[in-house]
Amino acid sequence: MKEEYKSLALLKNAAERRFEMKVDNYTAVITFEENAGVIKLLHTEVPEQLEGKGVATAIIEKTLDYIGENSLQLIPLCPFVVAYIKRHPEWTRIMIHNKTHN
Repeated sequence: MKEEYKSLALLKNAAERRFEMKVDNYTAVITFEENAGVIKLLHTEVPEQLEGKGVATAIIEKTLDYIGENSLQLIPLCPFVVAYIKRHPEWTRIMIHNKTHN
C-alpha cells in the first residue's frame, strides 16, 4: 500500500455492514456480511475522484489485516478482493476452505 494511506484509519461500520476509509473528503468502502466468525466481502467501491491512486488496494489490505487480527475467516466474493488475493496468495491463510458456507 502507498505510504500516504498507511496512517489512515479503517472503520468497521457494523450498522451499514461496510468497512470505510476516508481519503481527503471521500470515503472508500467494502461492503460485507458477517456470521459466526465468517466474513464475506461483497463489493469494493472507491469514489471516481480517487480511482487509480491505490485507494482500493489500501482498503483491501487494511480490511484483510482486520480479518486476520480478529481471527475471522474470509469468503471473498468481490472481484477486486479476489484479484488482490491472487496477486498476494499469503492471504489465503485467512480464507475459509469449507465450501458449505457459500
